[in-house]
Amino acid sequence: MKNRLLTGCVATALSVVALTASALPYKDASLPIEERVKDLIGRMTLEEKVAQMRIFHRVKGIESGDNGELVLSKDVKKRLEYGIAGIKNPGELDTPEQAAKLTNELQKYIIDTSRLGIPAMFVCEAYNGVDANGSTRFMRPINMAATWNVDLVNRIWTVTGREARLRGFHMCHSPVGDIMRDPRFGRMSEGYSEDTWLATEMVVAATTGVQGGYDGSGVNSTHIGAVTKHFAGYAQVLGGRNFASIQISERDLIDQIFPPFKASVERGHSFGIMPSHGDLNGIASHANPWLLTEVLREQWGFDGYIVSDSNDIARLHDFMKVAESHEAAVEMALKAGMDVDLYSDLAYIYLADMAKKDSSLVPYIDRSVGNVLRTKFKLGLFENPYTNLEDTKKEVRSEASQALALEADLESPILLQNKENALPLNKDELKTVALLGPLLYENTQKQFEQVTGSSITYISEQGFDLTNRKKGKPNLLPRDEAKIASLVEKAKAADVAVLFLGGDEFTAKEAYFNNTVGDRDSIDPVGPQDELIQRVKALGKPVVVVLKHRRTLAINVISEEANAILSCWDLSEFGDIAVAKILFGKVSPSGKLPVTVPRSIGQFPFHYSQKEINYKKGYLFQKDGPLFPFGHGLSYATFSYSEPKLSSEEMAKDGTLVASVEVTNSGSMVAKEVVQLYIKDLIGTVIRPDKELKGFQKIELNPGETKTVEFTITPEMLKFTGLEMKPVLEAGDYHVMLGTSSVDYQTKSFKLK
Repeated sequence: MKNRLLTGCVATALSVVALTASALPYKDASLPIEERVKDLIGRMTLEEKVAQMRIFHRVKGIESGDNGELVLSKDVKKRLEYGIAGIKNPGELDTPEQAAKLTNELQKYIIDTSRLGIPAMFVCEAYNGVDANGSTRFMRPINMAATWNVDLVNRIWTVTGREARLRGFHMCHSPVGDIMRDPRFGRMSEGYSEDTWLATEMVVAATTGVQGGYDGSGVNSTHIGAVTKHFAGYAQVLGGRNFASIQISERDLIDQIFPPFKASVERGHSFGIMPSHGDLNGIASHANPWLLTEVLREQWGFDGYIVSDSNDIARLHDFMKVAESHEAAVEMALKAGMDVDLYSDLAYIYLADMAKKDSSLVPYIDRSVGNVLRTKFKLGLFENPYTNLEDTKKEVRSEASQALALEADLESPILLQNKENALPLNKDELKTVALLGPLLYENTQKQFEQVTGSSITYISEQGFDLTNRKKGKPNLLPRDEAKIASLVEKAKAADVAVLFLGGDEFTAKEAYFNNTVGDRDSIDPVGPQDELIQRVKALGKPVVVVLKHRRTLAINVISEEANAILSCWDLSEFGDIAVAKILFGKVSPSGKLPVTVPRSIGQFPFHYSQKEINYKKGYLFQKDGPLFPFGHGLSYATFSYSEPKLSSEEMAKDGTLVASVEVTNSGSMVAKEVVQLYIKDLIGTVIRPDKELKGFQKIELNPGETKTVEFTITPEMLKFTGLEMKPVLEAGDYHVMLGTSSVDYQTKSFKLK
């Protein structure tokens, strides 16, 4: 009787505690988020606040045991003593279901051991799908831009956000908003374009997709938050070298570099922002109050959290050398607006003790903690902290997701050249096809056979590799005559040679801090690739090049020798199915170049939208202009454009103007075309670009079909940063260019009154 009475008393006491806890304002989902944030901050100790400003990586000791149970190291348990803002990549090596189980158990541990029950955010990378075992692998971001299909890119990122949430993730350090204009930079394929407009539309599509909708409504249960990076200008590092200095005029920064980030915040409602490793005109990005507070928050209204790139707050002292000590680095970053310290044990770990000595830091801490907690409330973590394993099993890497990856692959490849209509190949006229070269994959022949069946005999051989494939610092391999000769012999036995050339993940990659390199001082193809195509072409047989790469390459010899070039960048796991379908004419290629292809790195800068005066003089002993221009891409169909029309020859400063053109498929197969709109300001008070992309539409046309494509020109499209560093809209004459690339168009003129 006594034991039963005791049990009843304990149960009653626990129910009272539970009732009291549930009645706490910050746990009341019906209250406005700002009230919940304020209430929770008021209950937190200094140590608990600082814990909400740190993220560590799962390699510190989070894994699944032999029986699938959660195993935490002593180090991890210590790190979770006061809670945590988030953890990077838990379960990344596990299957999706096991990852969901692990993150559920990890979240439960964090909530149960936290005095206030604050859940953690689990964070992933997601360049081409969720970067974790068993997820659907899509093509790289530069490929997505090559589709020029905003809806398709949005659908890719919608699937990515859903798969991430089903694994137990809540945020991703993606998308990349950097403008990619220097192919020496090893991370080129992580971004979208050299062009501001194209990159902006792709970043908005990615942000809204991964967050589950243009209003971000999916993040509280079905999707995850985006962290747009690297703010700002990181791809403009000097020499194309990771961690190098960044020098950009303030006008170019505002007009060309900022827009993808601004749109990600204002249109995409991105939950997070990550500054760049570098400086910005001498000011370290992680200690730049103008960038992180004035521009991002005060001008653009950003209310998410700002997370450091890997260890970069501590590097204000160690690497940037703008802070006398780690503590000084912490204060600089905190006051500039840095909310979360990623990975470091030499930065915000000191913050609690610093604030106890200097109470003036507390308001900055509260500001940052508020930004983190606001994000967690928006993510619905207090109400929905766990993942449904049954949904994970059904939806991650579903047939529909894999079909989407292939659909995207079919729209990405760019037919750069097609001499004498070498493509498409006619399988009824071919007996033997050689698939050769260093970028040939193990399953390439199998994927080709899926498309063509048994009517064609394939000869496949990679021949040689480009490097020794050492992860940190790969070395080029010496030329091997026997391997080259073997490939040539294989080509002799075929009716047509398909050469898989270009570069791979070892010839263009991120250069990490610890003696890892990935940038190059040349953009010529590495190894004996030029020699290979010359020797194969000398056989007198048709040569088709499938170009796979992660950086723009100066393919002068390849373009001279190849009958046709299909530029594929880095496709998904189904990429060679798409390649085969395009080569054999089952699908017409519809990709367009998201970057300019130069003849030499010596032409740098070579983006199409430079100032007009940059084109006054060429170089000695070199042809003027690029090898292939921005926006270029051929089709198996032919498209005829009518003369463009403008709704008026004049436009009021507060009005709009419609530009239209009729496009007809005069070919014999269904095909897609990207209609591009460029605008040129003929006279400006500051020197203006030669032309700028201001709109594009991808349309599909049946043979003989005609569609009218319209673009609405708005005053916002014509604004730029004027003499006084303020946005201006200047009256005068403008050219409107409508066509199929940045050099193939028709022009109309209007006057802005």
